[in-house]
Amino acid sequence: MHIIAIMNNLESLFKREPINKLQGLLEQQGYQVIYPNDSQDLLRLIEMNPRFCGVIFDWDMYSMELCKEINNLNEYLPLYTFANHQSTLDISLTDLQLNIHFFEYTLDTVADIVIKINQATEEYKDIIMPPLTKALMKYATEAKYTFCTPGHMGGTAFNKSPAGSIFYDFYGANTFKSDISISMPELGSLLDHSGPHKEAEEYIARTFNADRSYIVTNGTSTANKIVGMFSAPTGSTVLVDRNCHKSITHLMMMSGVVPVYLRPTRNAYGILGGIPQSEFSADVIAKKITATPGASTPNYAVITNSTYDGLFYHTQFIKETLTTKYIHFDSAWVPYTNFNPIYEGKCGMSGEAMPGRVFYETQSTHKLLAAFSQASMIHIKGEFDEESFNEAFMMHTSTSPQYAIVASAEISAAMMQGSAGKRLIQDSIDRAIRFRKEIKKLRQESNTWFFDVWQPDNIETTECWKLDPHDSWHGFKDVDDNHMYLDPIKVTILTPGMDIAGTMDATGIPASIVAKYLDNHGIVVEKTGPYSMLFLFSIGIDKPKAMQLLRALTEFKRGYDLNLTIKEFLPDLFDEDPIFYQGMRIQELAQNIHQLTAHYKLPELMFNAFDVLPTLKMTPHDAWQEELKGEVEEVPLSEMVERISANMILPYPPGVPLVMPGEMITEESRPVLDFLEMLCEIGKHYPGFETDIHGVYQHKDGSSTVKVVKQKLIK
Repeated sequence: MHIIAIMNNLESLFKREPINKLQGLLEQQGYQVIYPNDSQDLLRLIEMNPRFCGVIFDWDMYSMELCKEINNLNEYLPLYTFANHQSTLDISLTDLQLNIHFFEYTLDTVADIVIKINQATEEYKDIIMPPLTKALMKYATEAKYTFCTPGHMGGTAFNKSPAGSIFYDFYGANTFKSDISISMPELGSLLDHSGPHKEAEEYIARTFNADRSYIVTNGTSTANKIVGMFSAPTGSTVLVDRNCHKSITHLMMMSGVVPVYLRPTRNAYGILGGIPQSEFSADVIAKKITATPGASTPNYAVITNSTYDGLFYHTQFIKETLTTKYIHFDSAWVPYTNFNPIYEGKCGMSGEAMPGRVFYETQSTHKLLAAFSQASMIHIKGEFDEESFNEAFMMHTSTSPQYAIVASAEISAAMMQGSAGKRLIQDSIDRAIRFRKEIKKLRQESNTWFFDVWQPDNIETTECWKLDPHDSWHGFKDVDDNHMYLDPIKVTILTPGMDIAGTMDATGIPASIVAKYLDNHGIVVEKTGPYSMLFLFSIGIDKPKAMQLLRALTEFKRGYDLNLTIKEFLPDLFDEDPIFYQGMRIQELAQNIHQLTAHYKLPELMFNAFDVLPTLKMTPHDAWQEELKGEVEEVPLSEMVERISANMILPYPPGVPLVMPGEMITEESRPVLDFLEMLCEIGKHYPGFETDIHGVYQHKDGSSTVKVVKQKLIK
């Protein structure tokens, strides 16, 4: 971070000489000095290169207007202006709040100016860097001799081994210098929330509009368990979004709570919809409690917001309608909502605190902000028992946390500070919308077929688009008005073969085939449905990556239209079973899988499977305890009707539990079993297209089994 731009008129000798001398001294200090062509060139350079640490300009040429334009990009960036004694400094008090330093064109003060620039650069770095990361970097540079953990001692141990030295060289010295013991008092404690760790959490809470924030080093799966362990004591009843992440199911397996499920919707594509407003009403919840053995008045509710496919709730409605003391928004996929106005009112930390209520928002910082994997946060709004909460926090937190993960969570918050952070999120939104429009444009220009996008017809406005009950594009039935909104950053591409109502076309291209092609070309799809693919336009997606995706989709169309062989079009798939795929062409493969999908009535099966819930016979916790005691048996998948499932059963896609531990598939909920059997059947026909189903054990002989509670326990 040592790039300085100089914007000066060097035609005048008395101005050129001091600037030339200044440039020489700055380059001796390690600065890279560049001369933009004009102010627009400068602004573009600052926008594209975050390593700028200052701008030097001539006041006679650019004055205050340039300062304000730079300030809009980065309000912390130091500005240095040269003004001779004839210049007029018409500056208001507000202008003086800008980070401007004034110098004169004199040769004898250039050395002093370099000192001032060095000081301002260090102050700039100090302002933009958050507290824990600064302390960690300072500690790493001190290179202390420690006689404590970790055993590699700043990387020394790795360099005593050939394999270790290769590992060390791959990651670099600072990775190991900053991997330190919790015994270092100057860095405080993540478990006690003291020192720089406490300062980091306070910094994060201010950034994310929370009353209190916690850094979690094992992902939102762990963050969810921490929140649930504190908010839902054994024996209590919890309201659970049936779209919940499997970590919520694991929480219920660990803690003896009674779940009452809030049932969401799905459309024909298998896209996860939201929970209808009626499900939050007191009357409906009361009926569910009455129908659930052992259930009582709930005190804790957990809602997935946004859904996997990018649908937000109007969260204030949920806060005002549910009467539980604790409302937990599992927002793993959307840690960026506080940094753009289109998300206002659609996230857990939106709005003010409410007396007697506590709102949580758990976020996977690593998913769509810039942090290391496993970096997560818990944000809290409202009054709660911090000492008891910290016991739940420590139950799930290592006494030897990885400091790089902690620091990366803090840095992700620092990156969101000020106008620069807001611009990062706005750029992601803009890039996603441009990509959506490009897909639509190519579709309109195509003489045959092209991909489509799941979105409203009109996306000219930058917003989270409302699922209007009068619109048909979303495919959800009886949608509530002003309840659900689509995030533009999450782009769902639709492949030919089925319309939004679930009507199958004569021909089609299953999305799994496109996903395999993209993977062959270095592009990984976030989630693949029967005829849909989800792409996340995070702040790390730049224009070249978006263009590469667009190009790959057009290349897929070209290869499909040419009807290339599987061997040349999908070589990795061909290698999985060369005999089976010998001579087969892409259109034949696509049509055969499409016809198989139509034969099994996949859209209808999927819709029915998620529309009727299995029957709760015992809590997830009790079912898990029976498994630990060995009181379970493995039976063929086809024989699980009227048997209690010991495990959760979770097909990918869509990646949410279909059967919970302790639930029984009955004749009424048989579509659940039909759907699971269909997924297994399709995988048998075409090598490489097997469906990953958590909780269903698929064997080499083609059979599929599940674990159920032994029959004697339910007689």
